[in-house]
Amino acid sequence: MKDIYILAIESSCDETAAAVVKNGREVLSNVIYSQIALHTEYGGVVPEIASRKHIEKINQVIRAALDEAEMTLDDVDAIAVTYGPGLVGSLLVGVAAAKSIAFAKDKPLVGVHHIEGHISANYIQDVTLEPPFGCLIVSGGHTHLVEVKDYGEYVVHGRTRDDAAGEAFDKVARAIGLGYPGGPKVDKLAKEGDCEAYSFPRAVVADSPYDFSFSGLKSAVLNLVNQAKMKEEELNKADIAASFQAAVVEVLVSHSMLMCENYGYKTFALAGGVASNSAIRAAFDKACKERDIKLVYPDPILCTDNAAMIGAAGYYEYLKGVRMGYDLNAVPNLKLGDI
Repeated sequence: MKDIYILAIESSCDETAAAVVKNGREVLSNVIYSQIALHTEYGGVVPEIASRKHIEKINQVIRAALDEAEMTLDDVDAIAVTYGPGLVGSLLVGVAAAKSIAFAKDKPLVGVHHIEGHISANYIQDVTLEPPFGCLIVSGGHTHLVEVKDYGEYVVHGRTRDDAAGEAFDKVARAIGLGYPGGPKVDKLAKEGDCEAYSFPRAVVADSPYDFSFSGLKSAVLNLVNQAKMKEEELNKADIAASFQAAVVEVLVSHSMLMCENYGYKTFALAGGVASNSAIRAAFDKACKERDIKLVYPDPILCTDNAAMIGAAGYYEYLKGVRMGYDLNAVPNLKLGDI
């Protein structure tokens, strides 16, 4: 079988990324320009600034990815690009670049769902991994429990009803003065705290055992902090971070293991930026070993937004014959079921 080389582009939020991926599993290059330092002073991503920086960096990043892979545009078989979900201005930059290259070089254009990319990062991490398996996608914008029935074929069993887990991490981090990005900072501080110091709520959605809700947990932390400020009391930030993180981890693990039990999964994967959290990984390692479930999760560089994961997903879409026209547009609210 002929080797397939995918040039992949990712620009859904505040990372400008390009990669060359061989046969969906082998990463020849994975170049990421992060805007974290740029947005930190604002306490979060500013969409207008993000899209302008993408415009500035996109060509440089694509060129660097090709150089690192020692390839030219003529050598690749297809162009894969994230077209949703994400920030519309950011998405448009990547989509425009991909369409331009596909048109200029007469290459097939493959649109990739961002969440499918996160799931597919596990194919790079474990080259033996094949569907079906269960997967938890947990990031700043998404918390999904998914059955991966086949390549590109998904059933969403659970999703957040309000805040995503990563969003809750960011808001709690801001409330206790840690700043942006919240996830890694809460993870680090929590190691110094007592996870049983505060009893924060673990929400259960009555009509769906796999759905998540983190707004009540977030509000409980904010209320604690605000009341302490009014009373001029000092709070132990490490204890708050540890107790909050423990509540999130417990809910993620319990819902995921319930789905594994009810659907008979013997392989389970983690995906998304929050999947690099050390407490989440440790808890899933323990829970899966107790149930004899094989656990897969990507290296941290593949958990955050990157183009290698888009190349992996794009490869399988390419094999299925997915081709996009030059009218491909950004779809900021694209649902996983739409792919």
